[in-house]
Amino acid sequence: MFKGSIVALITPMQPDGALDEEAFERLIMWQIDAGTSGIVPTGTTGESPTLTHGEHRRLIDLAVRTASGRVPVLAGTGSNSTAEAIATTRHAREAGADGALVVTPYYNKPTQDGLYRHYMAIADAVALPIVIYNIPGRSVIDMSVETMARLARHPNIVGVKDSTANLLRPLQIRRAAGLDFCQLSGEDGTALAFNAAGGSGCISVTANVAPALCAAMQAAWDRGDVRAAMALQDRLLPLHDALFLESNPAPVKYAASLLGQGGEFCRLPLAPLGDGTRAAVRAAMEEVGLLG
Repeated sequence: MFKGSIVALITPMQPDGALDEEAFERLIMWQIDAGTSGIVPTGTTGESPTLTHGEHRRLIDLAVRTASGRVPVLAGTGSNSTAEAIATTRHAREAGADGALVVTPYYNKPTQDGLYRHYMAIADAVALPIVIYNIPGRSVIDMSVETMARLARHPNIVGVKDSTANLLRPLQIRRAAGLDFCQLSGEDGTALAFNAAGGSGCISVTANVAPALCAAMQAAWDRGDVRAAMALQDRLLPLHDALFLESNPAPVKYAASLLGQGGEFCRLPLAPLGDGTRAAVRAAMEEVGLLG
């Protein structure tokens, strides 16, 4: 269901902080035309922690309407409140999303049993495919292989977005959860290595600004052309590095603004990029061939 180059969409905003709905829809259409195989609105790259509930629902509605069935919509519906995650996931299902990406609860630091109960409550409450988003670097907690394997027995829990950067993890999950459990990388720089260890694609930040190249890399891997896939990976590496010089999504929103894909504004507490990062992002865009 979910494979290839899937973009973790930024949320374009006006300088006054209002949503730029026109730019959001234009970004989605550009992504689809460039070969992106799935979209993730309202994820953490979409600044979900600073969206109001109404904005969150509105963006999911817009994404489903704009995609119009051409690619799957995996809506970000995670929260550190289980009740809120259930409500948002329920809305995503009603809106017509194809699945929900649910991040591990941040700040609360639940135990493994707490994580298990959190995801089971969501999966029991809403009949929608759920992809676990495991990102210990930003959520503090790391879901264990054992907990994920337990959750994989639920028919509504279908996969994981793995941002551990641990390339043993997909091998371990493949063994514990089975071959049908969908594994997607959450790290652009290790996307091909993740595929080699059992993954089926990447939920990508870089695809916001290089959708055709990211899609071509995943397609080359899928058809077995490892040499072509690695050449594209090498080409994209400077951009992967530059887009994480400061907290995501500030660098990628600046990069997108250079391509006319919305403004660079992020809501506080994310600050505007420093001059050095701006220069590095622009230089990376030029090196990859996206500018100049």
